[in-house]
Amino acid sequence: MKIYNKLVRDKIPEIIKKNGQMPKLKKLDESEYFSALNHKLTEEVAEYLESYSVEELADIVEVVYAIIKCKGLSLEDFEAIRNKKIDERGGFEERLLLVEVE
Repeated sequence: MKIYNKLVRDKIPEIIKKNGQMPKLKKLDESEYFSALNHKLTEEVAEYLESYSVEELADIVEVVYAIIKCKGLSLEDFEAIRNKKIDERGGFEERLLLVEVE
């Protein structure tokens, strides 16, 4: 037996069963789910920083989408917030590094 205690994608239990093993699962309440999503985000960011893998970026985005939904926002709401920040502060297209301010 191996203990994980981590949030997994919805089809992972099915995949585990197909491999001849039996997963033990717990359905999280809203508070536990939000906490688990935030922990999962740090886990996925760390994995990306180790590998720079596009697949890990996809995992990060999936977790971010779940957090947005958990916060009661639609993707359209989120994009409006993101675009407002771009309008006010810009994006990262110019590749600017602020070295110092006098």
